[in-house]
Amino acid sequence: MAALAGAAVCVGVPGIAGCEREAADPAAPTAPGSPAHPAPPRPVARTLPGIGPAVLGRIPAAARQVLVVTGPAADTNEARVMLYQLEPDAGWIPVAGPWPARNGLRGWADDHNENDLRTPIGVFPLSDAGGLLPDPGTRLPYHQDEGFTASGAGHLGEPLDGAFDYVIAIDYNRVPGNSPLDETRPLGDGEGGGVWLHVDHGGPTNACIALNKAYMVALLRVLDASRHPVVVMGPEAALRA
Repeated sequence: MAALAGAAVCVGVPGIAGCEREAADPAAPTAPGSPAHPAPPRPVARTLPGIGPAVLGRIPAAARQVLVVTGPAADTNEARVMLYQLEPDAGWIPVAGPWPARNGLRGWADDHNENDLRTPIGVFPLSDAGGLLPDPGTRLPYHQDEGFTASGAGHLGEPLDGAFDYVIAIDYNRVPGNSPLDETRPLGDGEGGGVWLHVDHGGPTNACIALNKAYMVALLRVLDASRHPVVVMGPEAALRA
Protein backbone atom coordinates (compact mmCIF):
# COMPACT_ATOMS: atom_id res chain seq x y z
CA MET A 1 0.00 0.00 0.00
CA ALA A 2 1.48 3.36 -1.00
CA ALA A 3 1.92 5.96 1.77
CA LEU A 4 0.82 9.56 1.48
CA ALA A 5 3.19 12.23 2.75
CA GLY A 6 2.62 12.91 6.40
CA ALA A 7 -0.10 10.27 6.78
CA ALA A 8 -0.17 6.65 7.93
CA VAL A 9 -2.82 5.45 5.44
CA CYS A 10 -3.05 1.88 6.79
CA VAL A 11 -3.65 2.80 10.43
CA GLY A 12 -6.56 0.81 11.83
CA VAL A 13 -7.01 -1.53 8.83
CA PRO A 14 -7.34 -5.09 10.21
CA GLY A 15 -5.72 -7.93 8.32
CA ILE A 16 -3.02 -5.77 6.67
CA ALA A 17 0.50 -6.65 7.81
CA GLY A 18 2.36 -3.75 9.41
CA CYS A 19 -0.73 -1.67 10.12
CA GLU A 20 -1.34 -0.63 13.71
CA ARG A 21 -4.72 0.23 15.14
CA GLU A 22 -4.92 3.71 16.66
CA ALA A 23 -5.30 3.83 20.40
CA ALA A 24 -8.96 3.97 21.33
CA ASP A 25 -10.73 5.39 24.31
CA PRO A 26 -11.55 2.35 26.50
CA ALA A 27 -14.86 3.95 27.41
CA ALA A 28 -15.90 4.52 23.81
CA PRO A 29 -18.79 2.34 22.59
CA THR A 30 -18.07 -0.32 19.99
CA ALA A 31 -20.26 -1.00 17.00
CA PRO A 32 -22.01 -4.31 16.36
CA GLY A 33 -19.80 -6.55 14.27
CA SER A 34 -16.62 -5.23 15.86
CA PRO A 35 -14.23 -7.64 17.64
CA ALA A 36 -15.84 -6.75 20.96
CA HIS A 37 -19.34 -7.41 19.56
CA PRO A 38 -19.01 -9.94 16.71
CA ALA A 39 -21.95 -10.22 14.35
CA PRO A 40 -24.12 -13.30 14.95
CA PRO A 41 -23.23 -16.22 12.67
CA ARG A 42 -25.39 -16.84 9.63
CA PRO A 43 -27.63 -19.90 9.93
CA VAL A 44 -26.24 -22.85 7.96
CA ALA A 45 -28.65 -25.42 6.48
CA ARG A 46 -27.32 -28.81 7.49
CA THR A 47 -30.47 -30.65 6.47
CA LEU A 48 -31.94 -31.50 3.08
CA PRO A 49 -35.61 -30.85 2.26
CA GLY A 50 -37.65 -34.03 2.61
CA ILE A 51 -34.74 -36.07 3.99
CA GLY A 52 -35.11 -37.44 7.50
CA PRO A 53 -32.31 -37.93 10.06
CA ALA A 54 -31.85 -41.67 9.43
CA VAL A 55 -31.36 -41.20 5.68
CA LEU A 56 -29.30 -38.04 6.20
CA GLY A 57 -26.98 -40.06 8.43
CA ARG A 58 -26.29 -42.47 5.57
CA ILE A 59 -24.88 -39.73 3.34
CA PRO A 60 -21.07 -40.04 3.43
CA ALA A 61 -19.29 -37.24 5.28
CA ALA A 62 -17.18 -36.53 2.19
CA ALA A 63 -20.22 -35.94 -0.05
CA ARG A 64 -20.57 -32.34 -1.22
CA GLN A 65 -23.20 -32.97 -3.93
CA VAL A 66 -26.46 -34.82 -3.34
CA LEU A 67 -28.96 -35.66 -6.06
CA VAL A 68 -32.36 -36.23 -4.45
CA VAL A 69 -34.83 -38.34 -6.48
CA THR A 70 -38.24 -38.47 -4.85
CA GLY A 71 -41.33 -40.44 -5.85
CA PRO A 72 -44.79 -39.67 -4.43
CA ALA A 73 -45.48 -43.28 -3.38
CA ALA A 74 -43.88 -46.73 -3.30
CA ASP A 75 -45.72 -47.95 -6.40
CA THR A 76 -45.39 -44.89 -8.66
CA ASN A 77 -43.00 -44.52 -11.59
CA GLU A 78 -42.80 -40.73 -11.89
CA ALA A 79 -40.46 -38.72 -9.70
CA ARG A 80 -38.82 -35.34 -9.12
CA VAL A 81 -35.08 -34.59 -9.10
CA MET A 82 -33.18 -31.86 -7.23
CA LEU A 83 -29.42 -31.39 -6.95
CA TYR A 84 -27.96 -29.86 -3.79
CA GLN A 85 -24.41 -28.74 -3.11
CA LEU A 86 -22.79 -28.23 0.28
CA GLU A 87 -21.24 -24.78 0.69
CA PRO A 88 -19.18 -24.00 3.84
CA ASP A 89 -21.01 -20.80 4.74
CA ALA A 90 -24.51 -21.72 3.56
CA GLY A 91 -24.94 -25.45 4.04
CA TRP A 92 -26.91 -27.44 1.46
CA ILE A 93 -28.16 -25.19 -1.34
CA PRO A 94 -30.17 -26.19 -4.45
CA VAL A 95 -28.15 -25.87 -7.66
CA ALA A 96 -30.36 -27.67 -10.21
CA GLY A 97 -33.97 -28.75 -10.57
CA PRO A 98 -36.69 -29.49 -9.85
CA TRP A 99 -36.81 -31.77 -12.88
CA PRO A 100 -39.38 -34.44 -13.70
CA ALA A 101 -38.04 -37.98 -13.94
CA ARG A 102 -39.16 -41.58 -14.37
CA ASN A 103 -38.24 -44.65 -12.35
CA GLY A 104 -39.05 -48.37 -12.44
CA LEU A 105 -42.40 -49.47 -13.87
CA ARG A 106 -43.60 -50.93 -10.55
CA GLY A 107 -42.17 -48.20 -8.35
CA TRP A 108 -39.54 -48.62 -5.62
CA ALA A 109 -37.98 -51.50 -3.67
CA ASP A 110 -36.22 -51.73 -0.30
CA ASP A 111 -34.79 -55.06 -1.48
CA HIS A 112 -34.30 -54.78 -5.22
CA ASN A 113 -34.09 -58.01 -7.23
CA GLU A 114 -33.26 -58.69 -10.86
CA ASN A 115 -36.26 -58.05 -13.14
CA ASP A 116 -38.60 -56.86 -10.37
CA LEU A 117 -39.12 -53.64 -12.37
CA ARG A 118 -38.54 -51.54 -9.26
CA THR A 119 -35.88 -48.94 -8.49
CA PRO A 120 -33.73 -49.57 -5.40
CA ILE A 121 -34.25 -47.22 -2.46
CA GLY A 122 -31.15 -45.85 -0.80
CA VAL A 123 -28.05 -43.68 -0.85
CA PHE A 124 -25.55 -44.53 -3.59
CA PRO A 125 -22.38 -42.85 -4.91
CA LEU A 126 -22.22 -41.55 -8.48
CA SER A 127 -18.74 -42.51 -9.63
CA ASP A 128 -18.78 -43.04 -13.42
CA ALA A 129 -20.54 -41.77 -16.50
CA GLY A 130 -20.57 -42.63 -20.18
CA GLY A 131 -22.70 -42.82 -23.25
CA LEU A 132 -22.97 -43.28 -26.96
CA LEU A 133 -22.23 -39.58 -27.50
CA PRO A 134 -19.00 -37.72 -26.65
CA ASP A 135 -18.34 -36.32 -23.19
CA PRO A 136 -20.43 -33.12 -22.85
CA GLY A 137 -18.02 -31.67 -20.28
CA THR A 138 -18.42 -33.63 -17.07
CA ARG A 139 -15.98 -33.85 -14.17
CA LEU A 140 -16.84 -37.52 -13.71
CA PRO A 141 -14.83 -40.24 -15.48
CA TYR A 142 -16.58 -40.60 -18.87
CA HIS A 143 -16.62 -43.74 -21.00
CA GLN A 144 -17.80 -43.25 -24.58
CA ASP A 145 -18.66 -46.60 -26.16
CA GLU A 146 -20.85 -48.01 -28.95
CA GLY A 147 -22.09 -50.50 -26.38
CA PHE A 148 -24.41 -47.78 -25.08
CA THR A 149 -26.70 -48.28 -28.10
CA ALA A 150 -30.32 -48.76 -26.97
CA SER A 151 -32.84 -50.58 -29.15
CA GLY A 152 -36.30 -52.10 -28.99
CA ALA A 153 -39.33 -50.69 -27.19
CA GLY A 154 -40.13 -49.63 -23.66
CA HIS A 155 -43.00 -50.62 -21.39
CA LEU A 156 -45.45 -48.30 -23.19
CA GLY A 157 -44.28 -49.35 -26.64
CA GLU A 158 -42.07 -46.26 -26.97
CA PRO A 159 -38.78 -46.59 -28.92
CA LEU A 160 -35.65 -46.75 -26.77
CA ASP A 161 -33.40 -45.08 -29.36
CA GLY A 162 -31.12 -42.53 -27.69
CA ALA A 163 -31.87 -43.62 -24.13
CA PHE A 164 -28.18 -44.34 -23.49
CA ASP A 165 -26.76 -41.32 -25.30
CA TYR A 166 -25.72 -40.17 -21.81
CA VAL A 167 -25.71 -42.26 -18.65
CA ILE A 168 -24.47 -41.94 -15.07
CA ALA A 169 -23.92 -45.20 -13.21
CA ILE A 170 -25.61 -45.45 -9.81
CA ASP A 171 -23.25 -47.44 -7.58
CA TYR A 172 -25.75 -50.15 -6.72
CA ASN A 173 -24.23 -53.66 -6.98
CA ARG A 174 -21.39 -52.53 -9.23
CA VAL A 175 -17.65 -51.88 -9.06
CA PRO A 176 -16.93 -48.12 -8.94
CA GLY A 177 -14.20 -46.91 -11.25
CA ASN A 178 -15.33 -49.02 -14.18
CA SER A 179 -17.46 -48.20 -17.21
CA PRO A 180 -21.20 -48.32 -16.54
CA LEU A 181 -21.21 -51.17 -19.07
CA ASP A 182 -19.19 -53.38 -16.70
CA GLU A 183 -21.46 -56.25 -15.63
CA THR A 184 -19.61 -57.26 -12.46
CA ARG A 185 -22.18 -57.73 -9.65
CA PRO A 186 -20.46 -57.90 -6.21
CA LEU A 187 -23.75 -58.83 -4.48
CA GLY A 188 -24.61 -61.50 -7.06
CA ASP A 189 -26.74 -61.43 -10.19
CA GLY A 190 -29.95 -62.02 -8.25
CA GLU A 191 -29.70 -58.55 -6.67
CA GLY A 192 -29.90 -56.86 -10.06
CA GLY A 193 -27.57 -54.22 -11.43
CA GLY A 194 -27.00 -51.84 -14.31
CA VAL A 195 -28.99 -49.14 -12.50
CA TRP A 196 -28.30 -45.85 -14.24
CA LEU A 197 -29.44 -42.31 -14.70
CA HIS A 198 -30.09 -42.06 -18.42
CA VAL A 199 -32.04 -40.17 -21.10
CA ASP A 200 -35.84 -40.36 -20.83
CA HIS A 201 -37.40 -42.46 -23.60
CA GLY A 202 -40.99 -41.50 -22.82
CA GLY A 203 -41.95 -44.24 -20.40
CA PRO A 204 -41.08 -45.96 -17.11
CA THR A 205 -37.83 -47.89 -16.80
CA ASN A 206 -36.78 -51.34 -15.58
CA ALA A 207 -35.01 -49.87 -12.53
CA CYS A 208 -33.15 -46.77 -13.74
CA ILE A 209 -33.88 -43.07 -13.33
CA ALA A 210 -34.62 -41.35 -16.65
CA LEU A 211 -34.31 -37.60 -17.29
CA ASN A 212 -34.91 -35.36 -20.27
CA LYS A 213 -31.78 -35.24 -22.44
CA ALA A 214 -31.13 -31.55 -21.75
CA TYR A 215 -31.31 -32.22 -18.01
CA MET A 216 -28.90 -35.12 -18.34
CA VAL A 217 -26.39 -32.84 -20.08
CA ALA A 218 -26.83 -30.17 -17.41
CA LEU A 219 -26.38 -32.75 -14.66
CA LEU A 220 -23.24 -34.18 -16.23
CA ARG A 221 -21.74 -30.72 -16.48
CA VAL A 222 -22.29 -29.86 -12.81
CA LEU A 223 -21.39 -33.18 -11.15
CA ASP A 224 -17.82 -33.18 -9.93
CA ALA A 225 -15.95 -36.28 -8.77
CA SER A 226 -13.94 -34.15 -6.33
CA ARG A 227 -17.20 -33.36 -4.52
CA HIS A 228 -18.01 -37.08 -4.08
CA PRO A 229 -21.58 -36.90 -5.43
CA VAL A 230 -24.26 -39.32 -4.26
CA VAL A 231 -27.88 -39.98 -5.18
CA VAL A 232 -30.54 -40.30 -2.47
CA MET A 233 -33.60 -41.91 -4.01
CA GLY A 234 -36.92 -43.42 -3.04
CA PRO A 235 -40.55 -42.61 -2.26
CA GLU A 236 -41.24 -39.63 -0.03
CA ALA A 237 -42.19 -41.67 3.02
CA ALA A 238 -38.99 -43.75 2.91
CA LEU A 239 -36.75 -40.70 2.54
CA ARG A 240 -38.36 -38.92 5.50
CA ALA A 241 -37.18 -41.67 7.88
